[in-house]
Amino acid sequence: MPAVLPRAADGAVRGLLRARETALLASARSGDEPPVTIPRDPAREAARRELAKRMYHENDPGLFQRALHAFLDWAGRMLSAAASATPGGTLGLVVVVLAVVAVVGALWWRLGTPHRRPVSATALFDDRPRSAAEHRAAAEAHAAQGHWNQALQERMRAVVRSLEERALLDVRPGRTADEAADEAGRVLPAHPDRLRAAAREFDDVTYGGRRATQASYERIAELDRDLERTRPTLATSTASTAHHIRRGDAE
Repeated sequence: MPAVLPRAADGAVRGLLRARETALLASARSGDEPPVTIPRDPAREAARRELAKRMYHENDPGLFQRALHAFLDWAGRMLSAAASATPGGTLGLVVVVLAVVAVVGALWWRLGTPHRRPVSATALFDDRPRSAAEHRAAAEAHAAQGHWNQALQERMRAVVRSLEERALLDVRPGRTADEAADEAGRVLPAHPDRLRAAAREFDDVTYGGRRATQASYERIAELDRDLERTRPTLATSTASTAHHIRRGDAE
């Protein structure tokens, strides 16, 4: 735009000079007739028509450039107003912005990515029933790829499904990990703490946005193997009681 204005002014001046020369020539041909003068308003109109020609607007900024310049002007005014309202002026505004960014970064680093945490009443299993062996195979496949979250989830499902297959827990589709740990701890009193810890890790990964590790997965996998070798106390007590009853009847 600054480059266009001088050219436009030059064109307007040249137009006015041509009009003046025409008037002078007409005056010279007319002999004693007075020279022709152009009033102010017609001269202004002639200049306006001259400046309205396309040749003077070929380098005008487009719509996007005008909008961008308007936005930058508005942003500049807003920053100037904010700087004037902040103690210390522009330097104070920069310090405030940096402090806000630092606080947000610290919270993000401390708390991690925000996750919506549902209640732990969500069912442990999905709609499609699978065996304990299938859950173990899925867990090992995820572990081989380093997907520890999915591996831990599948291994915990294998633990609960195995207890159901052994009839140590009744089959209940809506059971949660915490409920399964509490119920299993009563029939397997040697492992209640480990069962509850496994349920907490499952909840933290599934609902709390935590990331599982190889160590956390290995803890649940070891618990799964140990439970396979553990005999329930309830079954032992029941068998012993039945044996004593039969012995008493025989005597």
